[in-house]
Amino acid sequence: MKIFSSILLSCLLVLVSTGARAELSVGSPAPKFSVTAALGGKDIVFDLAASLTKGPVVVYFYPKSFTSVCTEEARLFAEAMEEFETLHASVIGISTDTLDTQREFSRLECRDKFPVGADPKGSVVRAYDAARGTDSRIMATRTSYVITPDGKIHAVLTASDAESHIQFALKSIRVWKAGN
Repeated sequence: MKIFSSILLSCLLVLVSTGARAELSVGSPAPKFSVTAALGGKDIVFDLAASLTKGPVVVYFYPKSFTSVCTEEARLFAEAMEEFETLHASVIGISTDTLDTQREFSRLECRDKFPVGADPKGSVVRAYDAARGTDSRIMATRTSYVITPDGKIHAVLTASDAESHIQFALKSIRVWKAGN
C-alpha cells in the first residue's frame, strides 16, 4: 500500500507540474482591463492602458489577501517598489477579494506602495487564465505577468512561492529595457 501511495503521489505531482498551468502566451496581447483598486487604503481605478503609457506593468495575481504567502509577496513587492520605479514600471496585485479587504491589505501589507485590485467576480483573473476553483468560489493562482508598453505579454511566471515573482519581474523588465 505504501508503494502504491508513493506512485500515486508521484503521478499527481507530474500532472500538477505539467498540466495545471494555463497562462497566456509570451508575445500575445494582454487583455485590457480597468479594475477598482485600493492604494494606501483609498479607492482608485487602475486602468492597464493608461498605466502602459508610462512604461511596463507587472500584473500579479494572488489567491487571498492576509494569508501567509500572499502577505509575504505584497511586502516583498513593496520593498522592491523603488527598483520598479527606477525602471519606470508599475505594479498591481489582483485577487478575488472584496474592495473592503483590499483597502486594508493595501495599507497594511502593501505599505501604501502599489495598488491592489478587487476582482470578486473573477473577470480579470479569468481573462488572464489565472483562475482556479468554481464560479461560486473562484480564486486566483499565483501568476505574474510583465506587460510591455505595446500591450504585449513579455514574460509570465506561475509559482507557489512569493520571492521568485519579484525577482522574475525585475529581471524580465531589465531584459526588455536592454533590448529597447
